Amino acid sequence: MGGIVGIDVGGTFTDLFYSADGLSVDAVLKVPSTPDDPSRGLIDALKAVGAAPASLDVILHGTTIATNAVIERRGARCALITTQGFRDILELGRRDRQRMYGLTGVQQPLIPREMRWEVEERLDHRGEVLTPLDEAGLERLAGALAREPVDAVVISFLHAYANPAHERRAREIVQAANPGWEVVISSDVVREYYEFERTSTATVQAYLQPLVSRYARNLTEKLGELGFERQTLVMQSNGGLIPLSQLSQRAANIVRSGPAAGVMAAARLAAEAGFTHVITGDMGGTSYDVAVVVNGAPRIAETTELDFRVPLRLPMIDVHTIGAGGGSIAFLDRGGTLQVGPRSAGAVPGPVCFGRGGVEPTVTDANAVLGRINAEHPIGMKHLTHLDVEGARAAMAKLGEPLGLGVEQTAEAILTIVDHVMARRTRLLSVEQGHDPRDFALVAFGGAGPLHGAAIMREVGIRTMLLPPHPGVLCALGCAVADLRYDLSQTVETPLAEVAPTFVSEVLTRQRREGEERLAASGTPLDTVAVSHAAEMSYLGQIHTLRAAVEPSWDHARMVQAFEEVYRLEYGNVLGDIPVVLVGLKTAVQGVRAKPASAPGRLEHRPAPVRDHRDVYFGGWKPTPIYDRTALSPGMVFDGPAIIEQADTTSVVEPGMHARVDAFGNILIEVA
Repeated sequence: MGGIVGIDVGGTFTDLFYSADGLSVDAVLKVPSTPDDPSRGLIDALKAVGAAPASLDVILHGTTIATNAVIERRGARCALITTQGFRDILELGRRDRQRMYGLTGVQQPLIPREMRWEVEERLDHRGEVLTPLDEAGLERLAGALAREPVDAVVISFLHAYANPAHERRAREIVQAANPGWEVVISSDVVREYYEFERTSTATVQAYLQPLVSRYARNLTEKLGELGFERQTLVMQSNGGLIPLSQLSQRAANIVRSGPAAGVMAAARLAAEAGFTHVITGDMGGTSYDVAVVVNGAPRIAETTELDFRVPLRLPMIDVHTIGAGGGSIAFLDRGGTLQVGPRSAGAVPGPVCFGRGGVEPTVTDANAVLGRINAEHPIGMKHLTHLDVEGARAAMAKLGEPLGLGVEQTAEAILTIVDHVMARRTRLLSVEQGHDPRDFALVAFGGAGPLHGAAIMREVGIRTMLLPPHPGVLCALGCAVADLRYDLSQTVETPLAEVAPTFVSEVLTRQRREGEERLAASGTPLDTVAVSHAAEMSYLGQIHTLRAAVEPSWDHARMVQAFEEVYRLEYGNVLGDIPVVLVGLKTAVQGVRAKPASAPGRLEHRPAPVRDHRDVYFGGWKPTPIYDRTALSPGMVFDGPAIIEQADTTSVVEPGMHARVDAFGNILIEVA
């Protein structure tokens, strides 16, 4: 068995996609994740599909290890060394507050105050030395830190983005005190002037680096024992891949690894089907991730809030996550009102119907009780031949009794609540960005996404939903079809008229060279290299910036023209008499992997064959046709209510909806 394998390790399931040629689907499967050692779930997936690692060409991998470490606060023990007077930068933040009304809330900095230290040094915003680095004082401090239980040290100095010399020298001194430390300097992680965000991003990097380094070594060793000696690539949050060997130095870049892969795959498949404006909805076992794709390109966020006052200043696909998944637990709050999530049953013990010790009813239990999931053919569970529907019904009865609801009514209420929560987030994300949801198609995926996509589509007002051929493992597919990518940036913060004529060209050329060197170091076979440059600019006195595509050869007048074109598009006018400020320069270097193009099938319009019927609850029990996804071919049509079953997920077509299979094997569902 040769070819490639894409694997996405989620909180509940580990998904695998295998392809002999990089695009055709030869095997898909889901196995339970192993939270105690995520690499074990990956190995389990390889063994379950029968893939001989020694014969594979490449393994592509998405993971939640970084995300979970930040959320659960189980990263490395870190210390922060910063410029004198900036010890509390992580808590001062941006004067934001956890709750809109009132001053309540608890902040949990990744580094506690007693482990944050100051040293004398100072640069100005141009990188000129105002106060030399106090090397003797830093040596004493490093010696004291060596006696503390510290795994990693963050060094973040004021204006290091303009001149990293002090940070680099401080790293040498600190590393000499204890070579076993992971030492992170902020100018290596993000070379931009946002003091709080830069320090926070460097902190996240240090917080994750020891954990991610151990994971990378562990996975490399296990794959090596199985005979795999080729490249393993890991999905980054920006939608690009990096080699596993570079992972420890870019730990913060994989915080949204899995969700980013799903968005990239959804955007690609939707574009093939003729949809360039899509909303992606990825519902797994623990969460629901939603993103917006406009003109075939996912929106990239420059800063992402991982938690309250824990921003990450790195380019990431703008994915919004809420705690709504198949394992989300339903409960009564203090006021006796039914709530769902964000607490999840996870992989262990899982929903009640899995029979692994779970006692609290979940969204998956509700779907099982209402007949939407085939109890005799559960997916993603080893040694589980059927679901314990009676156990799930007993849990529903207990939950619904105080509300005066029967078993089916309780299960239906759970689905209504979770659907409403996901629809509200979907609507807000699109409307907040100035988009009309009616102009978009919904791409529903993940193990539970197709079960709930129709309800979300109806509630939000979306006219069409696209179900990819293998929605349950779309994040794994996204890993398999992604390209390598490196993003580089540098703050300038200077009026454009004062910038030297060759400065922009020199910076962009250096960034391109650095990105291409990283591509070469990856050792990954590439088809082409694509490079794009951008400048962040504003009018003098403005706080917010706009990004414009630029070229290294452009002069100042051409850059101003590009900025004014973007400004006019955004605001409808320009302020031509105000000087333009060059805030920053950015370069994206993308290593494009060779991938065959998918070919559309021939449309033959005819009714889809019904495999069998079973009673499914849609406001009442209804005899519902069951369709086998593998028996559906391009051109087939059918109406709801209907259930579509396949190896990686189950899809629901609600009453009053029409479904058809397009030329690429996607199921398009529309409100009749």
